[in-house]
Amino acid sequence: MRKIQLGTTGMEVLPLGLGGIPLQRIEEKQAIDLIGDCLEMGINFIDTARGYTVSEGFIGNALKELGNPDIYLATKSMQRSEVGIKEEMEMSFSLLKRDKIDLYQFHNVRSFEEFDILTGPGGGYDYCKKVQNEGRIAHLGLSTHRVDILERAIESGLFATVQFPMNYMESQGEALLRRAKEKGIGTIIMKPFAGGALRHKDLALRYLLHGGVGDVIIPGIDGPQQLRMNLEQMQLGPLSTQERQLIKEEADELGEHFCRRCGYCMPCSLGIDIPTVFLMEGYYSRYHLEEWALERYGAFDKKAADCIACGLCESRCPYDLPIISMMENTKKVLDEKLPLKF
Repeated sequence: MRKIQLGTTGMEVLPLGLGGIPLQRIEEKQAIDLIGDCLEMGINFIDTARGYTVSEGFIGNALKELGNPDIYLATKSMQRSEVGIKEEMEMSFSLLKRDKIDLYQFHNVRSFEEFDILTGPGGGYDYCKKVQNEGRIAHLGLSTHRVDILERAIESGLFATVQFPMNYMESQGEALLRRAKEKGIGTIIMKPFAGGALRHKDLALRYLLHGGVGDVIIPGIDGPQQLRMNLEQMQLGPLSTQERQLIKEEADELGEHFCRRCGYCMPCSLGIDIPTVFLMEGYYSRYHLEEWALERYGAFDKKAADCIACGLCESRCPYDLPIISMMENTKKVLDEKLPLKF
């Protein structure tokens, strides 16, 4: 399969990479086997983050067990200051078992204030440039879910890559990603399945692979079946007119207010599994699995009806979703249909 340049970094990558978030959901042995399968199929770019709990450790152990293959590793930090970045970076080096990180990214920059702290005096950017000059980091990048931050990152000239969500539900960053490519900035596409919310996953990758805006797409993969499906899509051509109509219909149905299951809203102060609650509501309302969804939802310890509208989740959501009102809707859709308990 043909590899392409990630911007002007010199990294030649398969257009399909591995997103490291779902590695948190599986056992280490499964992660090692999955990474081995990815390497065997030619995937040579893995994205993870300090915030993805066990992900970095699983990847580091996998690569060691697999003989330290030639692969590009990207990780990220949510810290913005020099002190915070330094501590997290050293943890990443240790867990990934690497002397050099190919791409170090500033993770989920959410505001201009954060951007200014990061790039200002005493910020993490200057420290990372120093580490880069020492040869321990090859390239620096930034990830965000906000269009205005994406634009600022691109126009700043500070970053070799940008990482942004895009899928057939979310194309708000398309023009800016094309702008990034024109400037030689590598483009990394995250959330190609909108966090699992999309019904037509077989069409989602082809939509992006033939869209011309992403150098590498990093779907989260937690098993061999998903890996095979993704690789099969790489062999197929652009979407047909009929297929484009299918994804348009789903986009119209979902609208703007849907959960991408990114998990940034967590933990809930009451222990509600917010993304999974919304997932069950989606299965009930959109996928016509009413009985199946109610049965599983009924077994949850905490449900939408337990929400006290504290607002912590909304303050964390990178998509600015009205989670409290969405919880209220889920309560009406699911909780009020559950049998009463005495």
